[in-house]
Amino acid sequence: MSDRSHDTLLQRYLSLLDIAQVLASTLDLDRLLYQIVSAAANLTHSKAASIILYDESKNQLFFQSSTNLDSKVMRGLEVPVESSIAGEILRTRKPIIVMDAKEDPRHFPGVSESTEFETESLVGVPLITNDKIIGVLEVINKKDGMYSEDDEKMLMALGSQAAIAIENTRLFLQSDLISEMVHELRTPLASIQTAAHLLARVDISDEQRTTLTETIQNEATRLSNMTTSFLEMARLESGRAQFDKDPVQLDKLIEEAANLMGGRIEEEDLHLKLEITPPIPMILADKDKLKQVILNLISNAIKYNRPGGTIALGASKYKDQISFYVRDTGHGMRPEHVKKLFQKFYRVPGSERMADGTGLGLSITKRIVEGHGGRIDVSSQEGIGSTFTITLPLEN
Repeated sequence: MSDRSHDTLLQRYLSLLDIAQVLASTLDLDRLLYQIVSAAANLTHSKAASIILYDESKNQLFFQSSTNLDSKVMRGLEVPVESSIAGEILRTRKPIIVMDAKEDPRHFPGVSESTEFETESLVGVPLITNDKIIGVLEVINKKDGMYSEDDEKMLMALGSQAAIAIENTRLFLQSDLISEMVHELRTPLASIQTAAHLLARVDISDEQRTTLTETIQNEATRLSNMTTSFLEMARLESGRAQFDKDPVQLDKLIEEAANLMGGRIEEEDLHLKLEITPPIPMILADKDKLKQVILNLISNAIKYNRPGGTIALGASKYKDQISFYVRDTGHGMRPEHVKKLFQKFYRVPGSERMADGTGLGLSITKRIVEGHGGRIDVSSQEGIGSTFTITLPLEN
C-alpha cells in the first residue's frame, strides 16, 4: 500500500470515529438510518447506499432507508430472504462483494424495477448486535474504480456501530413508549378495580350494579383499544412496520372511506361535503394504511363536531404533490393545544367529555403519513372548527 493510500484509509477511519459519536447520540430512528446510509455512501465513495432491515417474526427483509435512491418508493419494499444477495448475507452473516450485479443470479431486480436505478456493483455487510442479526447495509455503484477489501472492512466497521445504534434507539423508543403506556393504563385499571370492589357489596341497588357493570365493560374496551394502538405505534416507531405500496386512486379511496362512515355521519346529524378537484392522478401508497389515516380523521371530525355540523373532504393536485383535507365545523382548538396534538397520548383538555379515545390515533396517523414521504398540517380556530391537511408526493 502506498503512503497516499495509507493516509486516505486512515482519514476514512478517523471519519468513522466521528460518525460513531453522531450515531450514538441520535435517538430518532428515521434520522439515524439516514445518517447511516449517508455515511456508508461517503466512506466507500458510492453512488448510493441502503439499509434493509429484518423482521424475525415474519422472516422478511424490507428496505427501510436509502440515499440517492427513491426512498419513498423503496420504504417497505420486501426483499426475498431465499433468493437475494441480502438474504445470503442474512443467512451466512458474512459480507459480500459483487462486481457485476447483472450477472449474479442472487441479485434481486425488484429495486431497479421500482426505482429505475440500475445496480452495477455492490458491497453488503450484516448488521449484527449481541449475536442477533437485524438487517443488511449495502453500498451500490462505486464512483471510481472497483470495490476493494478496504471498502468491505470500512463498511463492516460502520455496520458494527450502526447495528448497536439502531438497536439502542429501538430499545429507547420502546421503553419510552412502555413507560407512557403504563402511566395511561393506570386510569382505566383504577376504574375497573373500584367498580369491581363496589360490585362485591351486597347493599347496592340494581341500578348501581348496572352502572358499575357498564363502567367495567367500557374501561375494558378502552384498554383493548389502547393496547392495539400501542402495538401499532411500537411497530411504526421501531421501523418494523412495512408499507406495501401500489398505485392508489386517492379520490376513490376518499369516497370509499366516506361511504363507510356515512352511517355514523347521519346518526350524529352531520352533513358531508365532497370537494374533490379533478383530475387526481394515482399515487404510490399503502392503500390499507392510507385508508386508516382517512378513516381516523373522519372519525375525529365526527366525534368533535356539533349537531347539524358539516364535514368536508377535499383533494387536489398541485405541481408534484397531492393534498387532501378533512375539515369540520366543530369546537376547534387553541394554538397551544394544536402544537401538542401529535404527541403520544395527548388529548385536548375537555375532549374526553365529548368522546372516548386512546390519545394515539393522531400519532399513528402522522407516522403513516411520514412513512409515505408526506406531511400533515393542522389549522384550527376555537369555536369554528379544524382542518387536517395531508400532502403526499406524486411518484413519477
